[in-house]
Amino acid sequence: MFNQMTRTRAALVADYAGLTRDRQYGSAEHEGREFIVIDTGGLTGERGGIEALMQDQAWAAIEEADCVVFLVDARAGLTMADQEIAEKLRRTSKIIQLVVNKVDGVDESLVQAEFSRMGLSEPVFTTASHGRGISSLWEAVMIKIAAKFPNTPSLPEYDEKTIRVALIGRPNVGKSTLTNRLLGEERVLAFDQPGTTRDSIYIPFEQNGKLYTLIDTAGVRRRARVNEMIEKFSIVKTLQAIEAANVVILVCDAHEGVSEQDQHLLGFIHDRGRALVIAINKWDNMTDYARAEVKRQIDLKLDFINYAEMHYISALHGTGVGNLFESVDTAYAAAMRDISTNVLTRSLEAAVFAHQPPLVHGRRIKLRYAHQGGSNPPIIVIHGKQTDRLPGNYSRYLEGWFRREFLLMGTPIRLEFKTDSNPFEGKFDNRTPLQRYKEKKEERQIAGMKRKSAANAERRARMEAATGPAGTTGKPVAASAKAATKPTTRPASKPKPAAARPAAKPSAKPSAKPPVKAHPKAAAKPASRKSALSARPAAKPAQRSGGKPGGGRKPSGR
Repeated sequence: MFNQMTRTRAALVADYAGLTRDRQYGSAEHEGREFIVIDTGGLTGERGGIEALMQDQAWAAIEEADCVVFLVDARAGLTMADQEIAEKLRRTSKIIQLVVNKVDGVDESLVQAEFSRMGLSEPVFTTASHGRGISSLWEAVMIKIAAKFPNTPSLPEYDEKTIRVALIGRPNVGKSTLTNRLLGEERVLAFDQPGTTRDSIYIPFEQNGKLYTLIDTAGVRRRARVNEMIEKFSIVKTLQAIEAANVVILVCDAHEGVSEQDQHLLGFIHDRGRALVIAINKWDNMTDYARAEVKRQIDLKLDFINYAEMHYISALHGTGVGNLFESVDTAYAAAMRDISTNVLTRSLEAAVFAHQPPLVHGRRIKLRYAHQGGSNPPIIVIHGKQTDRLPGNYSRYLEGWFRREFLLMGTPIRLEFKTDSNPFEGKFDNRTPLQRYKEKKEERQIAGMKRKSAANAERRARMEAATGPAGTTGKPVAASAKAATKPTTRPASKPKPAAARPAAKPSAKPSAKPPVKAHPKAAAKPASRKSALSARPAAKPAQRSGGKPGGGRKPSGR
């Protein structure tokens, strides 16, 4: 019925007596009006044990409520327990609405005649498992509330961005006791029996001007010890509470130390990226040796959670409980922090300057810039080259660097590395070495031809710039000394090229250097080897012996 009225699946549902133990609060809306619906445990009339605590919780919910929906079973009929509960409800002077549930396959007239003996109002017939009669129930409740409270004050508006704090731990470590201590009242059942809490209880409250939602969860045991289906549902609710929380308080038992199950829970919380505070409960009545042993186990087993604040408390006596909210606020502020891209990039450059990334295959890993990709937990995205080959120890170095720079204590940090895309990735060269050589040779030839054509164009441009305007004789403005000595024979209409061949080549070029005085012994020698050869008389052609021309060497007597 609670799930049908709130249109959620917040309450556990199973064919099991005594499943609900604590008060479960939920929000409901009907015809534009908002309500708070409270689910309670069954009233059995027991006088001792955990059943007595369950009844105390139910009667506490009745005292808080404006209207009481009294739910009875149509198949079981009217019982003595129903009559006792009805008698107690009449003394509370509350609005009472009788609801007969499970009426499918039952004659409603007979059921109405049977339950009319209780002296309550006209009942409403429903089948909660199928959603039948829920609208009729809302109409009856609205009529009675409007008759007694014509001017109902509106509910206080709570900010949706409240800090959701979940208490997680193994069974019987003191989560419910710590919840009652934080709230200052007996809000949930606290009993010396493992598995007392079966559902996740969401409790909104205010502390030091801030709005919080405290989530008391069921204890999580090892999977091998979980046999009942109800406990499996409770564990699922606990894991869902971790997902919904902003800050998680892990409660450990100091007398049992840090167990393997605590490490598994810490790993799950770390993987989900939730801010974390660790509370070591039952710290009182321990010797100094036992406390030192617990601290040694914490340092040894929880070294991978070096960012979480540690508190040694006693939920029963309240020792150290008041300091929990300071760590919760610090962890929440760190998890929701917003850092600009410019500041993150400068911090990354300083980290790289202090300790360079390693070389991979002779190439340095380059980290260019960083920006924030999200919060709760903080996500820092780093762009660069070969980031997929960055080793894990350097990632941990960057995580510690950012944690110290921006005071991100109490929350994990997510680092995401992105490598710049390579435009040539996936493109393979299928050419043979000979084909690549020929293509490169052709490219060089084409480049040489382009350079040659550019040089020719530049030379022609210079020649045209040196030529006179159109209609003149076409002679160059500044001709060389050799071309100026020869007159042109071409008509004036056809311009003559600038470089004209001279009529006669001078024997020697004029030199600007002063004449060198010759040595006295060098006067008898010819001026050059060429002149000496020209002055030598021509030799007669040699003749062979026998008077034949072209004669050579005389053969020997052999």
